Amino acid sequence: MYVLIVPASVPFVLLATVMGLSWWEDHILPLPAEPVDHPAKAPFAPAAPARLAELPRVDTALTREVAGR
Repeated sequence: MYVLIVPASVPFVLLATVMGLSWWEDHILPLPAEPVDHPAKAPFAPAAPARLAELPRVDTALTREVAGR
């Protein structure tokens, strides 16, 4: 009979442990001196602006030379 009590009480022991740790965290641990801010990320700035490819003119026929640019 005692063999059945131990496995049945495990969830309650775990629940009591978690609740005890939660209480301990709220009441015993000191509060942080100042709020912790996440470090600000530097905005991404490319070293040099990208050059756009020159588009073919509207009246230019589409050839391999023009299409390969």
